[in-house]
Amino acid sequence: MWINWNDLPESMKNEQVRPYYEKLKQKRGSLIVKRLFDIVVSLVMLVLLSWLFLILAIVIKVDSPGSVFYRQVRVTTGNKDFRIFKFRTMVNNADKIGSLVTTGNDARITRVGAKIRKCRLDEIPQLLNILKGEMSFVGTRPEVRKYVDRYTDEMMATLLMSAGVTSLASISFKDEDELIDKYTEQGMSVDDAYIEKVLPEKMKFNLEYVNQFGFFQDIKLMFDTFINVIK
Repeated sequence: MWINWNDLPESMKNEQVRPYYEKLKQKRGSLIVKRLFDIVVSLVMLVLLSWLFLILAIVIKVDSPGSVFYRQVRVTTGNKDFRIFKFRTMVNNADKIGSLVTTGNDARITRVGAKIRKCRLDEIPQLLNILKGEMSFVGTRPEVRKYVDRYTDEMMATLLMSAGVTSLASISFKDEDELIDKYTEQGMSVDDAYIEKVLPEKMKFNLEYVNQFGFFQDIKLMFDTFINVIK
C-alpha cells in the first residue's frame, strides 16, 4: 500500500527517508503488481495448504499446552502496529519469561516447535497477514515496537513498504540465533547483542532492498528462500 509523504508519521518524515521515498514513488506500478501478486498467491496457497494447517495445529496442541497460533504485535508500513500470525513453537507465554529474540539453544522452544522452525513452517500462517495487506511475501521482517523505537532515521525508510515473510536479510541471517549466542558468550545481553550488533547489519540489506526494489527481484528472493529452506 502506498502512503503519501504528508500522510506519513512524523517519525518517518526526515531527510534520510526522503531519497528512498522518491525512488519508490517512481515504482508505484511495480508496487501495485506486487500487491496483486500477494493477494492472488496468498489466497491460492491458503486453499492448497489448508490440510497442512490442520496437521500442524493438531501436533502443536498435542505437544504442549497453549494456543495453536502465536500472535505478537509487530510493526509494518507507515510505522503501524499489527498482530502477526505464526504457529506457536515455544512454550505458552514465552515472551514473558525471556527475551523477544530467540537464541540458539532456547529452552522455551518446544520439541515440535524446533522441527517446525527448522523448515520455517511456523511462518505459513502469515499468509493471512499478507491477504489482509499487513505483510507481503518479500520485505523487511517485521520487528517488535521495542526494536523499531531504536531505529536510526535512515532505518525508518524500511517502513515505507510492507513488512515481509522473507528478505535478503532473512536469507543472510538465517543463523541469527547462533550469532547472538556468540555475543552473549562475550558478556552482552541478548537485547544488546541484537540491537547493537545484529540489527544494524540486517538493516544494510533491508535498505538496499528498498533502494533497489523491483517486482522480478522479489520473485528471485522468494525462489532463493525456497532453496535455502530445503538445503
